[in-house]
Amino acid sequence: MADDYLVRIGRLIRDARQHRGWSQAQLAEALGTSQSAINRVERGNQNISLEMIARIGEALDSEIVSLGYAGPMHLRVVGGRRLSGSIDVKTSKNACVALLCGSLLNKGRTTLRRVARIEEVYRLLEVLNSIGVRTRWINDGVDLEIVPPAELDMASIDADAARRTRSIIMFLGPLLHRLGDFKLPYAGGCDLGTRTIEPHMIALRRFGLDIAATEGLYHAQVDRTITPNRPIVLTERGDTVTENALLAAARHDGVTVIRNASSNYMVQDLCFFLEALGVEVEGIGTTTLTVHGVPEIDVDVDYSPSEDPVEAMSLLAAAVVTESELTVRRVPIEFLEIELAVLEEMGLDHDRSPEYSADNGRTRLVDLTVRPSKLEAPIDKIHPMPFPGLNIDNVPFFAAIAASAQGQTLIHDWVYDNRAIYLTDLNRLGGRLQLLDPHRVLVDGPTRWRAAEMMCPPALRPAVVVLLAMMAAEGTSVLRNVYVINRGYEDLAARLNSVGAQIEIFRDI
Repeated sequence: MADDYLVRIGRLIRDARQHRGWSQAQLAEALGTSQSAINRVERGNQNISLEMIARIGEALDSEIVSLGYAGPMHLRVVGGRRLSGSIDVKTSKNACVALLCGSLLNKGRTTLRRVARIEEVYRLLEVLNSIGVRTRWINDGVDLEIVPPAELDMASIDADAARRTRSIIMFLGPLLHRLGDFKLPYAGGCDLGTRTIEPHMIALRRFGLDIAATEGLYHAQVDRTITPNRPIVLTERGDTVTENALLAAARHDGVTVIRNASSNYMVQDLCFFLEALGVEVEGIGTTTLTVHGVPEIDVDVDYSPSEDPVEAMSLLAAAVVTESELTVRRVPIEFLEIELAVLEEMGLDHDRSPEYSADNGRTRLVDLTVRPSKLEAPIDKIHPMPFPGLNIDNVPFFAAIAASAQGQTLIHDWVYDNRAIYLTDLNRLGGRLQLLDPHRVLVDGPTRWRAAEMMCPPALRPAVVVLLAMMAAEGTSVLRNVYVINRGYEDLAARLNSVGAQIEIFRDI
């Protein structure tokens, strides 16, 4: 019986290691042991203690490797430390999830380079695997290979994984070309207030898609006789709405014009990917896209998504609030120019390298060096606008930056219902933020940050903002249940530690 348990535990460890894309040698190095010892553990030929199981769980960031329920992940942050050196920006979370959905358009093999290893991607992979799509991490877990089946098994869809990501909504565009009727679980993701799918439906009805929502499911039916006969005007210049319309248009046998389209970074990456599939897209980077659809797509495609401007902003904000000199490399400058213009007016001392191309050959990158600066509050309020305006997802970082500046800053987060409320969690760390209404926060600075123990806000960017404030606060803080951060950032704690932070991952055992 004991031997049977050892075999079962070994299989769990092997599966978790492979899910992370690690070799036995990499796990051995993380644990300070030998590859042969890991091999014995995975084969069930090695006695293993509870302490070692807990260490393996932390190394693999996996709740699978546990006896019973391991519990959520927490962060212990020793603040007041200066950052230094350089750090690379990872590939875009939002581009990667759009490309995973876009891979459903292709009957051939899709290879995506340097895919973000984040929970949002893992959830989509679980959904794809459950409906018959074969995926595997290659090149030491850096790249991702995706091979679709001849027929999708929608009856076996992993509903739990689907409900944990709002990105599942982008299955609608590609699936309407493959299936006459299908069901999708309701979309989840961050708790950001009421977000309907009606803008998606206004666009997708033009391709014959009709949806009835009952009992936690979207029931979709497609009428092939309905096709766009005039330009599609989006009622919301949203990123996922534009992406869904693009995915639907890509295999429509004809020319589709999409107006009031988002021209944001993830939309551009999806357009570049569609071009690699053989779909011509005119107007990339503008609000009018013209798509020359291809009814059948069966190609082996290799594509490199670009870097994430929101992660770049996160790292810049980390340097600002900790009063550090830090070089952030591979910054997609086109999508941070407004943010940098605002920061320059506030007094940020920084410089940038000459521009160079991302691996997709299209996106412009620079290396940014940020130095300690005496910041003044901006004269105008901070508010988001569709690209090329200040990015909606970068607004929360200005709460921590404004708290580090002299004077009062008004932040108007008009897009989401709840996010401004979550920013007031900074008050637990010494901030002085006054909530004027569900969308507006008045920030008084400068702030003497102080350590605290608190729960992670249920929205990705405010959660990271809290973490950055903890890094600036003298003493030891604890941020509990950080799953939402892992949805959008790959190994954030370890990467911040590499430039001088002191953040420890732990679980309640």
